[in-house]
Amino acid sequence: MFTLPRQIGGLALQNAEEIYRILFRAASETLLTIAADAKHLGAAIGFLAVLHTWGQNLHLHPHLHCVVPGGGISPDGSRWIGCKHSFFLPVRVLSCLFKKKFLIYLRKSFHLGKLKFHGEMAGLSEPAAFEALCQQANRTGWVVYAKPPFGGPEQVLKYLARYTHRVAISNRRLVSMEGGRVTFNWKDYAGGNQSKTMTLDAVEFIRRFLLHILPPGFVRIRQFGFLANRVRKERLALCRTLLAAEPTKVLPDKTASDTKADQQDQDRTLCPVCKTGHLIPIEIIQPTPRRLAALCKRQSSP
Repeated sequence: MFTLPRQIGGLALQNAEEIYRILFRAASETLLTIAADAKHLGAAIGFLAVLHTWGQNLHLHPHLHCVVPGGGISPDGSRWIGCKHSFFLPVRVLSCLFKKKFLIYLRKSFHLGKLKFHGEMAGLSEPAAFEALCQQANRTGWVVYAKPPFGGPEQVLKYLARYTHRVAISNRRLVSMEGGRVTFNWKDYAGGNQSKTMTLDAVEFIRRFLLHILPPGFVRIRQFGFLANRVRKERLALCRTLLAAEPTKVLPDKTASDTKADQQDQDRTLCPVCKTGHLIPIEIIQPTPRRLAALCKRQSSP
């Protein structure tokens, strides 16, 4: 997990798309670079990264969750290199390179005019003030956390199911809404992982929730390395070969008659108005006797 420090994460309030784009780039390049280093793993890895922007109290807290296989492909493509037991890559090394890369790309975006500051942040539009912020962030430690999965593939799938399409707060955490105030459960990680309740004015609750709506079209789930879209099919086949894994099952191709039947079904459901969309019947609602009588009366009248 790659986490932005508070003073840098706060820049996403007015520059969400650019800050999150840099976060993906810096974190992915960090993992790929350190993993390829022969001093650490010496292999080409692949991974999935999911952007989250919230903490338990709904404040802005941008971070990436990455799911990484425990190894990678050797430089010559001849063997699979597995990581050490219960150990992948040193988090201190990852943290230092992640911080360095992020601040390089952040400064570049500033000088290219891609960052805008308004209101209370207007002062950061001055080069000296912005550089002072970067220097302050460079003096702090950036959090990178790694741990092995608790179980096998089933546990990884459950993890993905929980985190890939999560929203800032789930219904089960909501306790009550009374008198214009919302109460919800949250876990205080800084206070020994204690479970607590928090009550906010409804307006403040909505404000915090809206902080986590991403820019239109922004992709919050991305794949890198041998899981990248352009090379995934060939690279995964190579991984299975190197690991002597069973090939994935491929569904049989449809016959000509099956294809023709599918086309006929689509033609029958084609919208008669737009000629593009398809009508999918969900339920036929029968008229009630009273409405049916009224309908018959209207049809029988001259």
